[in-house]
Amino acid sequence: MRLGVLDIGSNTVHLLLVDAQPGARPVPYADHKRSLPLIQFLDAEGAITEQGQAELVAFISEAVRVAEDAQAQDMIAFCTSAIREAVNGEQVLARVQAETKVRLEELTGEQEAAMTYFAVRRWHGWRVGSILNFDIGGGSCEIAYGQDELPVHAVSLPLGAGRLTRDWFDDDPPHPKAVKRLRKYIEGQLEAAFPSFPALTAPVEVTATSKTFRSLARITGAAPSAAGPHVQRTLRADDLHLWVNRLAAMSSTDRAELPGVSQVRAEQVLAGAMVALAAMRVFGVAELQICPWALREGLILNRIDALMLTGHLSSDGRSGVGHVNLNPDSLLPGLVREEH
Repeated sequence: MRLGVLDIGSNTVHLLLVDAQPGARPVPYADHKRSLPLIQFLDAEGAITEQGQAELVAFISEAVRVAEDAQAQDMIAFCTSAIREAVNGEQVLARVQAETKVRLEELTGEQEAAMTYFAVRRWHGWRVGSILNFDIGGGSCEIAYGQDELPVHAVSLPLGAGRLTRDWFDDDPPHPKAVKRLRKYIEGQLEAAFPSFPALTAPVEVTATSKTFRSLARITGAAPSAAGPHVQRTLRADDLHLWVNRLAAMSSTDRAELPGVSQVRAEQVLAGAMVALAAMRVFGVAELQICPWALREGLILNRIDALMLTGHLSSDGRSGVGHVNLNPDSLLPGLVREEH
């Protein structure tokens, strides 16, 4: 079946279309995306402005047409911290549904962390032991840990690269005192979260997802995306420490010249690097592996599993849905596995 996943993130709005069937990896068919940093469309009260809402509605309308033209049979539509934490988030969701007929599923931070972990586990399989995964988005940072398909512990922290850049940096490059203040804030957030995690059970595969981590790995020498998803990419804390200092002294224009850093991400890559380095230090991680699958893939795989269980998807991948399902029932309860 052809399945779409509409991802309304803090930096980018993205429709990914895949061909999927039980027991097989989702094969990308097409995608449609654009930069729409909703976190930059917040007014002084924390509400998404009229311009931001209008651009969001326009993109979602386009995405529906793309999905229908591609004969997608089912579509998951979700949003994360940018809408979840906006003071008018509920009104924005209602407007989107009224004008586009799409009901966006509002994921909690814990659900983001758990579904991202789920994708990482499916990518790595059972050849690795425990998994500790880090993900840095535009509005939040998710951390999840476990031994099975779902994590035993998952948290979401207000440490998104876009959010921190907006709230803490006024200059370009930022003033050293602003960098120091932000470092203390990031470390405080992570140190407060760390004690809630269970003791890590060896062997542990430490992984990272998100564009922020992919960019940081590329800056420090990892293979480019053109090399394909199966090339191993690592990020070492020692290398990242050197680059945090370099990035702090660079303007966003200069950062945009670095490999793997787009103009859109150039402003916030420093804040993202600071979060990544602090997370590795707090959790005692010297090196981590970049995983190509993340939240979107986790939701796709979860959807396939659910359709199989309900009899809406046969073993040959044929779906009984028959049309783009713009208002699917929630398939996201109980994402964090109970410890025994």
